[in-house]
Amino acid sequence: MRDIVLTFIFFGFLYFVFARPYVGIYIWTWLSLMNPHRLTYGFAFDFPFAQITAIVVLISMFSSKEPKRIPWTRETVLMLIFTLWMLFTTIFAFYPELAWEQWSKVWKIILMIYVTMMLINTRQKLEWLIWVIVLSLGLYGVKGGIFTILTGGAHHVQGPVGSFISGNNEMALALIMVIPLMRYLQLQTVHFWIRSVFSAAMFFTGIAVIGSQSRGALVGVVAMGTFLALKSRNKILTILPILVVAGAVAFIMPQEWYDRMSTITDDVEEQDSSVQGRFDAWRTAVNLAKHRIIGGGFETFQPGVYYLYSDDVEKVSSTDAHSIYFEIIAEHGFIGITLFMLLAWFTWNTGSRIRRLAGQDPETRWSVDLASMLQVSLMGYAASGAFLGLAYFDLYYDLIAVMVICKLLLLEQISGKEPVAIARKTGVRVAPGRSGSDVRSLNNRY
Repeated sequence: MRDIVLTFIFFGFLYFVFARPYVGIYIWTWLSLMNPHRLTYGFAFDFPFAQITAIVVLISMFSSKEPKRIPWTRETVLMLIFTLWMLFTTIFAFYPELAWEQWSKVWKIILMIYVTMMLINTRQKLEWLIWVIVLSLGLYGVKGGIFTILTGGAHHVQGPVGSFISGNNEMALALIMVIPLMRYLQLQTVHFWIRSVFSAAMFFTGIAVIGSQSRGALVGVVAMGTFLALKSRNKILTILPILVVAGAVAFIMPQEWYDRMSTITDDVEEQDSSVQGRFDAWRTAVNLAKHRIIGGGFETFQPGVYYLYSDDVEKVSSTDAHSIYFEIIAEHGFIGITLFMLLAWFTWNTGSRIRRLAGQDPETRWSVDLASMLQVSLMGYAASGAFLGLAYFDLYYDLIAVMVICKLLLLEQISGKEPVAIARKTGVRVAPGRSGSDVRSLNNRY
């Protein structure tokens, strides 16, 4: 029954993509993040919903008469270079068959990120995209939080089988990244009941993160919560819910959870095999990158690589990267990790520039809120991702796209103001109106 319902919903919405290509971006985002087809048990489980969506979006986009162009910013240029570098390392990968299979997934994700930046070109469209992201993952957060409370934290919160977020660690990372976006939407509404719903959603999602029983998630949620408090408008009203979640965790979670989390600070000799496996994977990644400048290509964490580059082959207990950073180092070398970190830094820096450019103007306050919450999400990804190999997760690249779109929309918004006001904010004098040259002039500076 689920298969039939999902298929009808999918093709019902797909019809609108032919007239409105941007609707396809919402469908693609929903499918890639929520993975609703992985909640079915029949033909829909492996049905190519995402592939069909991408094809229809591309056909509709190129047949549409609306102007379309790739926004060439620091982030988009560097993302292209990073993608080409990953293609290069794939050509010389240790395990070609596995590498090309992973490359097929990654380039499609990056392609749709560029399509997203081409089609989501108004604030309203951007708001809808954020709603889709929040609803896609927020459902698991609320459900997982309730599950954790009802079971007393006795079981792990996990995601749909066969998806990026199937494991407890992956699910926790995704939920950490979506909480700040919930906060952004909460800040944009004046309706008390909607704000209350988001408060409840953030509470249950926070509980779900802890209910995943992921040690990396604990580090990530602490980092995310700290930055969330620092970046929010009203710090006191933000800190109070965090304290409520902390109190609920203390009341709900069993002793086994505390025992597991305590291993984060244990001595190396006392740590369990899971932690030891992480250390060995990280040392292996560095040894591989030192020996081979281009790394081993996608899916390089295989037993053969461990036997070649591990410091202690007899203690090999894992074939996973256990870190977004060491995953990139092993698969794409030190050049790859440099590009990866630069992309993260450019995106973060763009958020800071948005905050400075928008200032305290009530009309541009939305961009300050969005840039701040995107930075909080990125911090959660950076901290939790240090212990989880999820370097190609769709949501991370979605956040980069949203940050770029936010900057472009802000520049268009302020370019329509009086020249004196623009000069006071940016030092760039522009003519009134929203001409392309005005926006490009500001974009070159910011």
